[in-house]
Amino acid sequence: MEETQKSEPVLCEIGDRIATVTINRPRVLNALNAEVFETLRSLFAMLAKDDTVRVILLTGAGEKSFVAGADIGELTTTNRVTGRALSRRGNSIFRKIETCGKPVIALVNGFALGGGCELAMACTMRIASETAKLGQPEVKLGLVPGYGGTQRLPRLIGQSAALKLILTGEMVSAADALRLGLVDEVVAPGRLLERGRELASAIAAMAPLAVAGCLEAVYKGADRSLDAALNIETGIFGRLCGTADKAEGTKAFLEKRPPSWTGR
Repeated sequence: MEETQKSEPVLCEIGDRIATVTINRPRVLNALNAEVFETLRSLFAMLAKDDTVRVILLTGAGEKSFVAGADIGELTTTNRVTGRALSRRGNSIFRKIETCGKPVIALVNGFALGGGCELAMACTMRIASETAKLGQPEVKLGLVPGYGGTQRLPRLIGQSAALKLILTGEMVSAADALRLGLVDEVVAPGRLLERGRELASAIAAMAPLAVAGCLEAVYKGADRSLDAALNIETGIFGRLCGTADKAEGTKAFLEKRPPSWTGR
């Protein structure tokens, strides 16, 4: 049975352990405004606590755009103080998406520019339509990327390639984004949601505590020394060894049957 929750300007459908979150402002190419940000904040806080949700898909309404960027109308009124607050808000919400404890898969169905590209990069992985275009054009507005673009993009594709995109403000095609490592897969437009659900279903079938542990180990270890990161991994491994799911997983393997996960 599928449960549907709708609240403009973001839609959320939950079914089969997968939540599909859709930014729903197609008339303005799903541009991010204050209402979208605050809805994403509350929605991801709810999804993080919902044990029936194992994986989250994030996309934009329509065929033209994932998220074309921030709402330029809001940017025109900013000054030093309000601009800093705007950046802090966006970074805070994107960080909550990144660290919600569940895999978030961005389905990039068109333009992912500025804040849209930054939102996609805050997700666990990215699948793009062949028609997608990605970029950080903030320099054309007299700005730097303000929602994590200067930090996540170099971590994904390397400093030189990231600076080329950031300093020129150029868009790249889905094929080039795949070559650079900015996206993980490229599929035909009609296959995007289907492929996202296939991947989400494969992950949702795994032990939820183990999935959360993998995310925790990778994210917490990313900016540590190797020795410190290995200590993090060891702690998580030990913690999981004491769970009912680990006992069930090993028993099911030996008995040659599918495991039944409880999340405990």
